[in-house]
Amino acid sequence: MNRRILIFLLCLLANGLQVLAQQAQKSNLQQQAEAAGEKDNIASARYLYIRAFEDYANKGKMAQSVECGTKATALYYKENYYKEAFDLLRRIDQTIIAQEQNTASRSALHYRTAKERMQMYMKLRKPASAKDQIDAMENHAKASGDENVKNDLLYNKAIYYYTFGQNAQGNAVFKEMADKLTSTKEYDKVDEVYQTLIANGRKSGSANLVAQSYASYMAWKDSVSALKVADEIGALKKQIADGEATIADKDSSLATRQATIIGLGIVIAVLAAVLALGAVALLRYIVLTRKLKKNLKLANESDALKAKFISNISAQLEPTLKRLDGRQPEVKAMLGFADNIQTLSSLQNTDSNAIELEETDMSPFCEGLMDQIRDKVKAGSELMVNTPKMSAKIYKPYVEYIIKHLLGNAAYFAPEGGHIKLEFKKRGAHSYQFLVSNTGSFIPEEKREDVFKPFLEVKDLTEGDGLGLPICKQMALKMKGDLDIDATFTKGTRFVLDLHA
Repeated sequence: MNRRILIFLLCLLANGLQVLAQQAQKSNLQQQAEAAGEKDNIASARYLYIRAFEDYANKGKMAQSVECGTKATALYYKENYYKEAFDLLRRIDQTIIAQEQNTASRSALHYRTAKERMQMYMKLRKPASAKDQIDAMENHAKASGDENVKNDLLYNKAIYYYTFGQNAQGNAVFKEMADKLTSTKEYDKVDEVYQTLIANGRKSGSANLVAQSYASYMAWKDSVSALKVADEIGALKKQIADGEATIADKDSSLATRQATIIGLGIVIAVLAAVLALGAVALLRYIVLTRKLKKNLKLANESDALKAKFISNISAQLEPTLKRLDGRQPEVKAMLGFADNIQTLSSLQNTDSNAIELEETDMSPFCEGLMDQIRDKVKAGSELMVNTPKMSAKIYKPYVEYIIKHLLGNAAYFAPEGGHIKLEFKKRGAHSYQFLVSNTGSFIPEEKREDVFKPFLEVKDLTEGDGLGLPICKQMALKMKGDLDIDATFTKGTRFVLDLHA
């Protein structure tokens, strides 16, 4: 027992020394930047990473320099500061050219900056620009001669193809990567890559990426299970062969031979048991996988039928409700609820390609929307509109609906003497933002995703049906944009509508 305790303590000591050694390799600036990032202090973390990038570059430590520079870049475009992000990447590339003399190392470092550009263009939904960066990454990966860089390239190419709906190319690239790692029996790495790809799809809201990566993952699981069983059989056969060779070199006495025969019998019995268990496990896994796929298909069909059924009920109830006294709050609420259900159902069946953008003068457009809620705000409230004198191409029906709904919510939740603000900002050549904020209480973090999901709770319809924000979210997605809550805003609540022309 004492010996086990001593071994455990030595392991803890070794792990602690390893962590300390890793920390010692990082400069104080980098450690401060990481600490600020863990506290979600983005501006401070970004500033410290840039200083660490400059400090490492002055010391000739280019790998650490580029690592800190690209982390600062990611923090720029996390807040949609794309111009600053691209400017910083150009600066990093210039530093690499000036400081790094080794051709292979220089290519590996340029690969990282090209990868950051590719991720930004994917976020901006610019497939052609993202593909240009993929091509640049491929050239840098070949020149670097680094297998880890080449594997990372395959992973990012798969994400690119799946994200923009090019499923056949994505499957081919991902199969190449999986086969490459599987051939070296690095099964855990392949499994980790698939799990990461599925997680990225869920995080980005890409149903296509999740579905494709999950289907590929299931197919790979089926094939690798058989490979693992074959590996185990091969290992056991090798043990048997080694045992037979040992017998030939040992004493040929009867007692020794009998003992060896018994040992071989045990090994064969174990081999048979392993084969039987492996076959049962493989069959159960295949049956379970097929059952899960069937259940997923049935669930999707059921969701579509439920949406159509609810929409039909709403349409059938509407003529009857209109015969009732529309001045009664309950009847008015039911009519609004039926109308919202129709709108939500229509959005789910609308083709995004049918949306036509219109050149719009932003200043009068935003002022007009704010004027429509002036009679709804509480006493002493201050209304502010901050828009540059410019025009932008937008789909006015959807944008007007979303901003009017957000301003209406702001008027309802802002306290007396509070502030309601509407802002419009240009974030890139064809990227814009509308920001609607109000002082007062904020939405807790655990409820921020739920506010965009319909039918999560039973509500008194006279107090609202909870479909406004889900409708706004669907409209934003139809415009190839997004609507979300600004987690960094702490003086109340701020909604951010991102649009890409």
